[in-house]
Amino acid sequence: MSFRSHMDMALEEARAAAGRGEVPVGAVLVGANGTVLARAGNRTRELNDPTAHAEMLVIREAAAQLGSERLNGSDLYVTLEPCPMCAAAISFARIARLYYGADDPKSGGVAHGPRVFTHPQAHHVPEVYDGIGADDAAALLRDFFREKRDG
Repeated sequence: MSFRSHMDMALEEARAAAGRGEVPVGAVLVGANGTVLARAGNRTRELNDPTAHAEMLVIREAAAQLGSERLNGSDLYVTLEPCPMCAAAISFARIARLYYGADDPKSGGVAHGPRVFTHPQAHHVPEVYDGIGADDAAALLRDFFREKRDG
């Protein structure tokens, strides 16, 4: 099977999140067979749930669909570097590969901050590929926060 990025779909979810007034982060979870299992954008404000990050939503949905807390062999595409909470969930879910767009020096948990996957306590360390769609993801975030400040 050849590689196919699903970052465009994650960016669509991020744009939809921005349209709902949410921080524009989108995620897509792809099963081991290449089928899209779940896609979502942030919904923390809509659901009044601080854990309703795009990554958490797709992990929950895929786990429910598959009837398992383990998402072995799956790929996660997310527009922004996952925070520590989401990075821990990615590890617990045994996601095989993480592809993310923009870095998050302020709140990231993969390449910045606590670097969750480098800790000996990490149950599983996915392959990590960063910078995919980074320019588009960063522009979306920049524009969203500029509008909030200037709006």
